[in-house]
Amino acid sequence: MSLSDLPLDELRGYRSLSVEPADFDQFWAKTLTEARGHDLAARFEPVATALSTLEVLDVTFAGFGGHPVKGWLVLPAGAREPLPVVVEYIGYGGGRGLPHSHLLWASAGFAHFVMDTRGQGAGWNGGDTPDPVGSASSFPGFMTRGVEDPETYYYRRLFTDAVRAVEAARAHPLVDASRTAVLGASQGGGITLAVAGLVPDLVAAAPDVPFLCDFPRATTITDRHPYREIGNYLKTFRGRTETVTRTLGYFDGVHFAARALAPALFSVALEDQTCPPSTVFAAFNAYAHEDKAIEVYDFNDHEGGGAYQQAAQLAWLPARLTA
Repeated sequence: MSLSDLPLDELRGYRSLSVEPADFDQFWAKTLTEARGHDLAARFEPVATALSTLEVLDVTFAGFGGHPVKGWLVLPAGAREPLPVVVEYIGYGGGRGLPHSHLLWASAGFAHFVMDTRGQGAGWNGGDTPDPVGSASSFPGFMTRGVEDPETYYYRRLFTDAVRAVEAARAHPLVDASRTAVLGASQGGGITLAVAGLVPDLVAAAPDVPFLCDFPRATTITDRHPYREIGNYLKTFRGRTETVTRTLGYFDGVHFAARALAPALFSVALEDQTCPPSTVFAAFNAYAHEDKAIEVYDFNDHEGGGAYQQAAQLAWLPARLTA
């Protein structure tokens, strides 16, 4: 594979042409107000594992529509005082998986909350959270479920779940709510940007090769799924491009980035054909907080930096969580 997007010097100045809906803030304020009308009802149940240095809690909380959403809370064994918390979101098709898949952040001394992804979890890392809401015709996958109206779009539910996950994590007595960071890769990175734009008091955000950014460019520059799901939908439903584009404007990571109030560490891979680098830089360049950085992986596809990016996060995040 070779570079297929803009040169790096052009990426650093690239700006998205995504159009922000005039009622973007009102739409999300209304959505979150409705969600908070349901009792969060966060439950934390101890899980027996063979992890001698960590403790695991099986979490259930009320997300969008009051629907039950699952998660894991992983803590350093023997923790007695409230800890900074890292809330993590999962990539496309994945679920929360098994507890021993999530050792990094609790091993570094933090509380680690992993949100399951409603309706997903069959592609890799099994999930435990159904999506009880149906939709009209959609292309296989999640990108076009309810896509002709922002009220019914799948990611309205998922982004709302993600905000409620922060609230659930903060509800545990061993979590210091004032020191909350959010992170995730790919879809998880896109969700991270949404939460960074919707939750004003985070201390850090780390979107890794983020998905769900700069839809107008992403849907026309790459043939790779999941973005191609949108093109395939419009290939069948001719004449609906304007309607779908309007809906996607409410969920574009570029617009959430423009509202973010927390320091951020991004990553991008210059040979990424799943989340083309221009779409990642669109969000990075729009990101509102001046304390922001981006790790660039020159010859990588969507795997990005992998463990190298985790090392970068381990070097960057503690100072913000423990300040």
